[in-house]
Amino acid sequence: MRKTILFLLIITISCISMQSQTSNPNHAWFEEARFGLFVHFGPYSVLGDGEWVMQNRPIKVQEYKKLQKFFNPQDFDAKTWVKTAKNAGMKYITFTSRHHDGFSNWDTKQSEWNIMNTPHFGRDIVKELADECHKEGIKLVLYYSLIDWSRNDYQYWTGGTGQGCGRTEKGDWNSYINFMKAQLTELLTNYGEIAGIWFDGDWDQHPKDSHTHATSNVNWHYQEIYDLIHSIQPNCMVSNNHHKEPIQGEDYQAFERDLPGENKNGFSDGQTISQHLPMETCETMNQTWGYNITDTNFKSTTEIIHYLVRAAGHGANLLLNVGPMPNGEIQPESIQRLQEVGNWTNKFGQTIYGTKSGLIKPQSWGAATQKGKTHYIHLFEQEGNQLTINIPNKIKSARWLNLNSPLNWTVDKKTGNVTFDLLNTQFDDIDSIIEIIVQ
Repeated sequence: MRKTILFLLIITISCISMQSQTSNPNHAWFEEARFGLFVHFGPYSVLGDGEWVMQNRPIKVQEYKKLQKFFNPQDFDAKTWVKTAKNAGMKYITFTSRHHDGFSNWDTKQSEWNIMNTPHFGRDIVKELADECHKEGIKLVLYYSLIDWSRNDYQYWTGGTGQGCGRTEKGDWNSYINFMKAQLTELLTNYGEIAGIWFDGDWDQHPKDSHTHATSNVNWHYQEIYDLIHSIQPNCMVSNNHHKEPIQGEDYQAFERDLPGENKNGFSDGQTISQHLPMETCETMNQTWGYNITDTNFKSTTEIIHYLVRAAGHGANLLLNVGPMPNGEIQPESIQRLQEVGNWTNKFGQTIYGTKSGLIKPQSWGAATQKGKTHYIHLFEQEGNQLTINIPNKIKSARWLNLNSPLNWTVDKKTGNVTFDLLNTQFDDIDSIIEIIVQ
């Protein structure tokens, strides 16, 4: 009897766990989207040395806050930003409402350190961006930093950053938690539908090589914060760039500068892939997130498209970043590349939007995506004169989607392996796509 009760208890707990991970049908837009625009913008843009300039130089709080007097993005135009994203084929924008320097890009009542107190600008960027996103059918996600290099009640004395910012007073951590809750309430109450909150900075309170949430120096009160968000806007998705396994209340998993399962940049060491949540990888257009006047190492249009396709091949979104100049304009190099990417997504977006990972994981030569009974094989380069893939279903049709060339293939009926002949094929400069429809 005890064994039966124990078994039923385990089954019940498992069902509860599975239910807790069940996706909200109102979140379906996220996995349909596959492509979003990340925007890092704030007073740090004035110094033209990236968004971490306050930490990296370092700059004392009282000196850094002088930037409020001459942060004047007079050429900021929400219509232009949203149009740029939309024309690139992006379906949502993730905007830095507040970065690690603590500056708020909206009309917050919780701090004087905000955009409304810039003497030459004084406009609510979040409101203007939200209004335009709602108008154009673009989802808006708000990045919100958990770190604050300017406040005394942020527990900087146990953190890994902000030690050189000149703070000596140790404030009350609970005060900081209440401050964040009040700000999040403003963002979720005053700006219409917010599609998501994207947290960053959890890692500041962990040992460098930590792979577990248990090593945190502080209690982030995540369940309270996540419950608050979902209580105000039930369909608002929560993500946390903590480089660890997702916890209860998080609605999609973030990967920083790496595709799921990779760790080329060191941020994903030990980060397991959730089996239940949608995924997103964020990447820079050049090398830095915020505007850096000397960073001209922009990725090519081809590199961006390949990264987008590889992300889709992993079943993940690509959140591609721009760092606008201090006047509020997106850099012309970024504009050009986004226009060129848009030309591609306008023609071939159906091979990534609404797809899931395909027949095989991304390879050196390309990636595969799938939508229902249609499979797309993206070939970035030719490796040999043939390509063999196992396709368990009988092929109804197969063709080159973007090449004016016949496609020949043979099927091994015993193994299900399909071999495509690539011998006399003239490949596309960016991506040669095979469309396969199965029965």
